[in-house]
Amino acid sequence: MTSRIVVIPTRRAHSNHAEVARSIGIDIIAGRYAEGTRLPGDAEMIAMFGVSRPVLRERVKTLVAKGLLTTKARVGTVVRERAAWNMFDADVLAWHLDAGIDKRFLNDLAEIRLAVEPRAAMLAAAQRSEEDLAELRRSMDRMRLEASDSVGFADADLALHVAVARASGNLFMRSIGHVIEAALRASFLLSAPVELEDRDTVLLWHQKIVDAIAAGDAEAASEAMIFVIHNGMHRHEGTVIETAPASVESGEGS
Repeated sequence: MTSRIVVIPTRRAHSNHAEVARSIGIDIIAGRYAEGTRLPGDAEMIAMFGVSRPVLRERVKTLVAKGLLTTKARVGTVVRERAAWNMFDADVLAWHLDAGIDKRFLNDLAEIRLAVEPRAAMLAAAQRSEEDLAELRRSMDRMRLEASDSVGFADADLALHVAVARASGNLFMRSIGHVIEAALRASFLLSAPVELEDRDTVLLWHQKIVDAIAAGDAEAASEAMIFVIHNGMHRHEGTVIETAPASVESGEGS
């Protein structure tokens, strides 16, 4: 995948009031209001959105709380630097999908997944319940039934990863999994394994995650998860990992 922008509409319902924050948020994320830029004055924004001053100011407060804006006396409302944005805020993530995601977004998402999901898989191997295993297996069955480039396949893939986080028993990991669901779903749609060989690889290594968790093999579960995430990163680049790294193959007893 190149650095082109890919738009994944979130198709969420919005009230008129919420639409003000969403519209400004998307404009900031898309770069129409650059970092350090001052937003138009209240009168212009009120005319633009057709809302009252109290509603506008309430929406601005919402964006301040999400880290996108800051208000300064005698300066006005200014766009904050990207490092200040709360990327774990569900709205901020959704607005990124609406504005269009690029290679940088996908790489950043993969990096946070690598920091969390392998450990979640390890914990799941020790903590999982029979109910957790049943959910993991249901997700695998759904992945096998769905076409690789379908929304159903991406949703089943997502359900499996969320189930791993839930099976870990760690409340923070479970929360992160739910917060970034929309971003993960978009990532899975963009990295759909359309080639038969690629599909087989994806199904094989997701099954290895499930089997390792079922067997209580924490190391194999972690290594399989790492392979799955790296393989997705390569598909975003337009290439597919055909064989596992040596360190991962050593855990193939799962």
